[in-house]
Amino acid sequence: MFTMLQTFTAVAQLDPMNKMWVSFIGMGLMILAAAVVLFARSKTKGWIRIILVVVAVVLLIYGCLCELIALT
Repeated sequence: MFTMLQTFTAVAQLDPMNKMWVSFIGMGLMILAAAVVLFARSKTKGWIRIILVVVAVVLLIYGCLCELIALT
């Protein structure tokens, strides 16, 4: 928990240009997550599909965190 607070304190010191890049990274991760889910649902079956969907969820979570960082 303390590490998370330190991270948000460090983020508050980002200048607007770096926040822009963080938001671009977040958007890219969300687009990549959507593409992975589309690929997993259309081209794969079984365990590979489950693994790809889990990877997509992780990418989506990191993308959302990047967007939240860019908002602060």
